[in-house]
Amino acid sequence: MSTPDNKERVVIFDTTLRDGEQSPGISLDVAEKLEIAAQLARLGVDYIEAGFPIASQGDFEAVHAIASSIEGPVICGLSRTAHKDIDRCWEAIEPAAKRRIHTFIATSPTHMEHKLKMSPEQVLAEAVSAVKRAREYTDDVEFSPEDASRSDFVFMCEVLQAVVDHGAGTLNIPDTVGFATPVEWAQRIADIRKRVSGDYVISTHCHNDLGLAVANSLAAIDAGARQVECTINGIGERAGNAAMEEIVMAINTRPDIYSNVEVSIRTEELARSSQMVSRLTGYPVQFNKAVVGRNAFAHEAGIHQHGVLNERTTYEIMDPAAVGQGESKLVLGKHSGRAAFKDRLAKLGVPIQGDALNAAFTRFKELADRKIQLTDADLEALVHEEIGGQAEHAYELVSVEARGGSTTTPSADLVLEINGETLEVSSDGDGMIDACCTAIKNATGVEGHLTDYLVTSVTGGVDALADVTLSFESDDGVKVAGRGLSTDVVEASARAFLSALNKIARIRSSGEDPNAVERPGHIG
Repeated sequence: MSTPDNKERVVIFDTTLRDGEQSPGISLDVAEKLEIAAQLARLGVDYIEAGFPIASQGDFEAVHAIASSIEGPVICGLSRTAHKDIDRCWEAIEPAAKRRIHTFIATSPTHMEHKLKMSPEQVLAEAVSAVKRAREYTDDVEFSPEDASRSDFVFMCEVLQAVVDHGAGTLNIPDTVGFATPVEWAQRIADIRKRVSGDYVISTHCHNDLGLAVANSLAAIDAGARQVECTINGIGERAGNAAMEEIVMAINTRPDIYSNVEVSIRTEELARSSQMVSRLTGYPVQFNKAVVGRNAFAHEAGIHQHGVLNERTTYEIMDPAAVGQGESKLVLGKHSGRAAFKDRLAKLGVPIQGDALNAAFTRFKELADRKIQLTDADLEALVHEEIGGQAEHAYELVSVEARGGSTTTPSADLVLEINGETLEVSSDGDGMIDACCTAIKNATGVEGHLTDYLVTSVTGGVDALADVTLSFESDDGVKVAGRGLSTDVVEASARAFLSALNKIARIRSSGEDPNAVERPGHIG
């Protein structure tokens, strides 16, 4: 099939609803299959293999419903070679405007002997009989010699020639058990084209048992296959099928290699299709899955982030928007660099620089060692904490270690920097936070009492940042507020208390009017 620019079109035959649904643990109802089928139509697949109608009443009803309502793609049903199977298949797909019957029988010695209990002669006769029966209903008939990668080549080609002679228009060559490698698979496809004469399209259906399904499919295209059978997210029996999104984007991304072929898929619908199939099947998409995985366009390493900020193509061979993934994601974690940190803050409307940026970045790296990934909310809280304390600090927290329990007295050991000198201090208390605050008061000599204390979670999850805000009134009547941020509530409390005491120190050293400072609740 040629296109106006003389490229040949590779037909995308989607079997998500048939082979994909055969994955262990997946059982889609009619409504769910219809939802996926409608999305496949929006995606622009050429064929939807909607199911195996003889398998169950539910499968029949789903195929019939898809055939009755989905427009655009050809609707295909799978059938074994028995005439009752083919009749039932036709009954299910008949309402479709365009329909195909796909029939199959195994041709490998292993399958013929142990599964079919049939001789090669019987298999040949069955194949011909099935194609003839299917042609009574439609002129669009596909035939597959199951387990083609382990079949005797001469015998398999004898079967293929016979079904072409009796009207099969598509010969699908399945690597049913994922046994093939790219070089040998390409050779097998090329040899079939040479040996089997007639007017037909050669197709390939590859399983992923050795992780080679996509590579084998692309090798088959190189060798002349013009239909590829595949599934969204690569779901399917055992290790799955060739992933449609990977095949499509390989062809689109490497026109230098696949210069003579093209596909008609609307690639901007790929991510949405992936997410829908994952949601309805309950099969999660691995984070590092090519094209549609959460990390497919995410960058955490500082060198990579800096490159992508300067020019996306330094580390991305595809535009994330082209597959429906939005834009590149710079994930801020312990490997991130200053450039990505500053860029994210600018996008959040927090354009800081100089000493403020250095302090915020240092604090970010410290938190990133304990929290795998910092969210935008985390970053905003972090920067507001740093900006709020950018004046010179009299007191700084170096480390804190607290202990508590139902049978022991809560205590805390802290290391502080007080006016540039390191001091170790310990204290007991009514709780670990009280022990920390008591130790800090002892070290700084600032007396007073907390008038308000609040701890909130910046984001969700067990590794959420604790955001502590408190109000403190010193014995001489100075009232201030403090804020602290950490993955640990005790540490966040110590930071908040030190933040408040630093404000008192600045007020005392500057001679400011205590009544002019911020009131409790105005955290900055």
